[in-house]
Amino acid sequence: MTFTGSRRGWLTPMRARSADENHRVATPLELFFDLCFVVAVAQAAVPLHHAISADHVWDGVTSYLMIFFAIWWAWMNFTWFASAYDTDDDVYRITSFVQIAGALVLAAGVASAFDGGDYLGITIGYVIMRLAMVVQWLRAARADPQRRATALRYAAGITIVQALWLARLALPEVWGTPSFLALVVAELLVPLIAERAPGGPTTWHPHHIAERYGLFTIIMLGESVSAATIAIRTGLDSGEYVADLVSIAVAGLVVVFALWWLYFDRSAHGLLTSLRAGILWGYGHYFIFASAAAAGVGIAVAVDYATHHAHISGVTAGYALAVPVALYLFFVWLLHIRPHQQGSLVVAYPAVAVLALLAPFSPEPVYTIAGLLVVLVAITVGVGRRVPDRIGSAG
Repeated sequence: MTFTGSRRGWLTPMRARSADENHRVATPLELFFDLCFVVAVAQAAVPLHHAISADHVWDGVTSYLMIFFAIWWAWMNFTWFASAYDTDDDVYRITSFVQIAGALVLAAGVASAFDGGDYLGITIGYVIMRLAMVVQWLRAARADPQRRATALRYAAGITIVQALWLARLALPEVWGTPSFLALVVAELLVPLIAERAPGGPTTWHPHHIAERYGLFTIIMLGESVSAATIAIRTGLDSGEYVADLVSIAVAGLVVVFALWWLYFDRSAHGLLTSLRAGILWGYGHYFIFASAAAAGVGIAVAVDYATHHAHISGVTAGYALAVPVALYLFFVWLLHIRPHQQGSLVVAYPAVAVLALLAPFSPEPVYTIAGLLVVLVAITVGVGRRVPDRIGSAG
């Protein structure tokens, strides 16, 4: 990978970068930022695995989705801001470091959130990450007069919502989920309001955004491999069920590799043609990222079931993998395949997603899901590439 640009000193004007900039690629800081966020994702995946195996499915899934929102939203806001205003000066790097520190605080609070419903650590870490973004937006407001109103709307909106997150800690437990959902809506509205300021939207770079999302998808799939590997190694250490565990490992690797293949079969930057398209595409990736990371949890649960360490039925164990795979396929279809293609390939993705949801009723759900994904990859290669790409230059 080639990195462009040069260091700009301690403090440089944070002027908007061009949306047509050539060779705009991820920077070393962005890659390091992603790596640090993996710690938080891993901390959320492990207790989800244990919660499902212990038959606390609802509580585990609810906590996972709430925690993953905090991780994803902080990552997403950093990514889109960096695409428009990355100066790579010393202050920018230090502010990014504060966001990384907030991610680690959030990761440290995951266990308390899962075990006792204590979201203090999660909230503090999240607020640290978000308030660091306020500093970035204020810098942008000072240096970019054309989009000053946009930057100030971001800074004000983020600050207000963070105050509400902190106030939420004082609410009775019964208000926990409703208040969370209300604040999620508030967070999602901030970019919608800010980007429509009189000065115009920020100058995010379509190719850079597509690359950053692709890299994070790879990291989430890598987290699946890591979670499944740890579970299989633990089973092998007991010296039992070796044949079953090896076959689950192979099937799990096929699942993850197929998910990678299906996501990257089509280039995405040609889809990011407007603010509306970018926001819908960016927001929809919450489900792709969360389900990609959860697929590894499903494989780990399958290992627990095969080694008789899970307190759930075979159907429930099967759904631990089937649900994230089906969600992943649906949103890859919605965001990547449907805009590009027409004909049988457009039908194949949702059809395989439905079949994946029926797989837990088969004798071997993991192998069934792996087989379905292999078929879908074959259809994608055999049929999809013979059909003209509707996006044209994006393919």
